[in-house]
Amino acid sequence: MGYLKDLMPSMLSGTMETMKIFIITLVLSLPLGIVLGVLRKSKIKLLARILEVYILIMRGTPLMLQIVFIFFGLPVIGISLDRYVAVLIAFVLNYTAYFGEIFRGGIDTIDKGQYEAAKVLGFNKYKTFTKIIFPQVFKNVLPSLSNEVITLVKDTSLVYIVGIGELLRAGKIASNRDASLVPLVLVGFIYLCITWVLTILLNKLEEKYAYYE
Repeated sequence: MGYLKDLMPSMLSGTMETMKIFIITLVLSLPLGIVLGVLRKSKIKLLARILEVYILIMRGTPLMLQIVFIFFGLPVIGISLDRYVAVLIAFVLNYTAYFGEIFRGGIDTIDKGQYEAAKVLGFNKYKTFTKIIFPQVFKNVLPSLSNEVITLVKDTSLVYIVGIGELLRAGKIASNRDASLVPLVLVGFIYLCITWVLTILLNKLEEKYAYYE
């Protein structure tokens, strides 16, 4: 117990960094994902194609590679970023692409007759989307969003490659220093707890939107 008590300060500090990256990424990438999902339906072919290429790159290459490219690669062309900023840019760009495709798929599930009915009722495009379309889309895509949110928690462990002191890095340092697997087991337990809490919250959110059924 004494050893675990000694580990807790570094573990808690690492957990705070992990949650900070998680929350900032989620707060930024979710609304951007909604915008991206809508723009993917644009009738402007050039815009739709550019966004398609962006999504292909983000989904087709590993997030770790994207982090490395932004932090270590951009300085080659004279763009140097703080490691924290670089990580957040990589995460937001990556998860915006995933969320965007999820929302685009959700928009595709809505019957076109609902748009026509809203037009007959005098709704403009903004009101139609926010009041009629989006609540249904959000309910339909919530299970997929939940999976991505859980994945995001685990993906935060990738930031150790640029030296940010998040949870996994704190565990690896303690494990190497003490020649013990206990810190890594503790790291796994903390990730499990975070995932468990998020799963409960997301399940409650799904229940809330079940009134559409």
